[in-house]
Amino acid sequence: MAKNKYYTVWAGHNIGVYDSWAECQLQIKGFPGAKFKGFETREEAEYALEHHYSEFVGQKTVSGTPVKTVVPDSPEIIQNSIAVDAACSGNPGKMEYRGVHVASGQEIFHFGPIFGTNNIGEFLAIVHALALSVQKGWNMPVYSDSVNAQLWVKHKKCKTKLERNEKSQKVFEMIDRAEKWLANNKYDIKILKWETDKWGEIPADFGRK
Repeated sequence: MAKNKYYTVWAGHNIGVYDSWAECQLQIKGFPGAKFKGFETREEAEYALEHHYSEFVGQKTVSGTPVKTVVPDSPEIIQNSIAVDAACSGNPGKMEYRGVHVASGQEIFHFGPIFGTNNIGEFLAIVHALALSVQKGWNMPVYSDSVNAQLWVKHKKCKTKLERNEKSQKVFEMIDRAEKWLANNKYDIKILKWETDKWGEIPADFGRK
């Protein structure tokens, strides 16, 4: 799959088409409600700039995964934020997780599937968002609809009941790294509860319910 090389910024410090993710970041970092999307060619990016952002919501993202973007018109929701979610086929079973930029609907990261549980995926997704944000210098809050995962992150411990064995070894190695990161790093990023009852499914939802 081709990698996105051009980024359209509809709402940011300066709107326009940018040739790299680094340049795009400069325009959206710290801008509430930033709206942007990556494209494979400059022609696509310039075409998008001439049209309304909503025409491009729901198209394939960097990873090629269609994102179901649900951003309710609520002043309570911080648009310039990251929403995370996990999905599991069986519990335990094939687990994957991802993070999505709320305002733009763009998938920021995706991992899996590997053997695990939904709660583990929710925990790892939050830590992934925190670690990536620290690395990139982002200060966007992270939304999660999992109370358990948020508590695990708060206590820096994944309290899963999954048995550690040959089948689950890979996910436990990820848990070990996540717990180590939480123990050794400080951050000012807020972890917020996504209120599903009021706002609908979290934007990072895999839509498999």
